[in-house]
Amino acid sequence: MQNGIHPDYHEVTVVCACGNTFKTGTCAKGDTLKIDICNKCHPHYTGKKKVVDASGAVDKFKKKYNLE
Repeated sequence: MQNGIHPDYHEVTVVCACGNTFKTGTCAKGDTLKIDICNKCHPHYTGKKKVVDASGAVDKFKKKYNLE
C-alpha cells in the first residue's frame, strides 16, 4: 500500500438524540458523531411502529384523476 493516500480512519463516539452512545470507526473528522436515531430508539427495532394513515392522500389522488 502507498503511504499518504489513505484517509484517516479512527475511532469515534456516536451520540444519539435518545442518549445512547457507542463507539465505531470512521473517516469523518472529529471525535464525536451526533445522530438522530439509533438501534435503541428506531421504531423497527423497538417494536413501536407507527402506522401512517396515507389514505387521505390516496383518496385525493383517486378523486383528482376520477379513478373511483
